Amino acid sequence: MSVAPKRPIGPPLNAMRAFEAAARHVSFVGAAEELNVTPGAISQHIKTLESWADTLLFRRNAQGVELTQGGQALLADFTAAFDALSNATHTLRNLKPNADFHIAALPSIAQLWLPKRLRNIREHFPQINFSVTAMENPPNLSRELFDLSIFFAIPDGSANQICICRDEIAPVCAPSLLKRIQVDRDFEGISFLHDQTWAHDWSMWSKNSGVQIRNSQSGPQFSLYSLAVEEAKAGAGVLMGHLCLIEDALSSGSLTAMHSTSCSTDNSLIVQVPHASRRRSETDQVMLLLKN
Repeated sequence: MSVAPKRPIGPPLNAMRAFEAAARHVSFVGAAEELNVTPGAISQHIKTLESWADTLLFRRNAQGVELTQGGQALLADFTAAFDALSNATHTLRNLKPNADFHIAALPSIAQLWLPKRLRNIREHFPQINFSVTAMENPPNLSRELFDLSIFFAIPDGSANQICICRDEIAPVCAPSLLKRIQVDRDFEGISFLHDQTWAHDWSMWSKNSGVQIRNSQSGPQFSLYSLAVEEAKAGAGVLMGHLCLIEDALSSGSLTAMHSTSCSTDNSLIVQVPHASRRRSETDQVMLLLKN
């Protein structure tokens, strides 16, 4: 008679994944954003793991969480394990002929900068479906199945990124509005348009240009930069233009610079790709097409 003894059961994989992300970020919120779940779900996964191990892995306090000594001892092994799993997942995905090519991008980049470049890329790779996910924060390319990401960041000089251009800003508006406003008296009487992500654009430009602006924080707020751009085109006010994003509007004349001075935000438009061992064969050519 065969014997099927009961075998020891380890903790759930999702709980271990939640612990690794939370320990790496030292934050349940950061882990939740990376894994696309709620902080409450991360907390529950951690409790499951702590219950299984019968030991605390995090100390909770009013300021957030911190790893216990036991949690710190686990982090390196867990990170190495999930890095290896991610490598295997990328290798498996890349075995699929003409697998979908996934791009992550900041919403403003996805809406204003990427479309015409993506058309060119599709012409070079008609057999591949290119998908774009708009997101506020860059994904972890060593873990997630994105083939590249496009965000504003400070260049780090690594071989896994290319710098497209510096992020320069300057005030812009519709030509019809420029004829009606005064720009030589502290921008008086102007309606300022604001993107909520770049709330300090106007004060940054004022400081760097030497132009004193009163009430620069007043005016309509927009959660999407593309909406603010459309309002500026319609003559609703003056927008601090991120020049690389509005190059088409400037070249077509639907927007015009209202001041000759621009300044850098210290960021650049960056294309980031996974490590060479996890890249698809088309990735390097796609990067060059984006740069050109």
